[in-house]
Amino acid sequence: MLLFPAIDLMSGEVVRLRQGKADQKTVYSTDPAAFAQRWEAEGGDYLHVVDLDAAFTGEQRNLDSVRAICAAVKFPVELGGGIRNLEAAQRAIDAGVSRVIVGTRAAESLAFVSELAAKLGSARVAVGIDAKNGKVSVKGWTEESALTALDLAQRAQEAGAGTIIYTDIATDGMLAGPNFAETEKMLHALKCQLIASGGVSSVEDVRRLRQMPGLYGCIIGKALYDGKLHLRDLR
Repeated sequence: MLLFPAIDLMSGEVVRLRQGKADQKTVYSTDPAAFAQRWEAEGGDYLHVVDLDAAFTGEQRNLDSVRAICAAVKFPVELGGGIRNLEAAQRAIDAGVSRVIVGTRAAESLAFVSELAAKLGSARVAVGIDAKNGKVSVKGWTEESALTALDLAQRAQEAGAGTIIYTDIATDGMLAGPNFAETEKMLHALKCQLIASGGVSSVEDVRRLRQMPGLYGCIIGKALYDGKLHLRDLR
């Protein structure tokens, strides 16, 4: 199972939001590239980056930071936030990322997922599914879709997504542990790669996820920033 340290970008800074709320922001660094190098040095396998400005507005305002991150590290980088058309996806790939993550747009149009997979290849396309009480949340977690997370995951896989990233919003940034039951249910229903996200807060959480056969990776955010978890210890 791969370890995905997370970097959330807002106005060129490394930040964390509590349960996705823009007004509950903590700034950790004004040098995202240096932060990325730190996570690589400590043992991360793959960097998970989210452009929060793009997630909220649809405008890619942090591409310079993304470019700097990709130039500064050797491990691969995936990018989500505001990937709502082919041009945005291509700009991200041109900035150096290995995989783009589609969220809101995937819930609105599976044809877009198919288009991306055809253009970039399935390996470069991930669908990020953010859910609360089993229902998909979109537009930076500000709106709820009628789709269930499991249904969208299966449809996205059929549309050509090579990876699904499942985030339980209720646990994200709360250090309360992941939603193991929903993650396991999704893992059993999918053939593509599944990454678990949200709530990882201890070595035991990571160990439990690692025991799920076939789980591709887990994203770790707030626990790293708060010093509750260290990538070196997990290694």
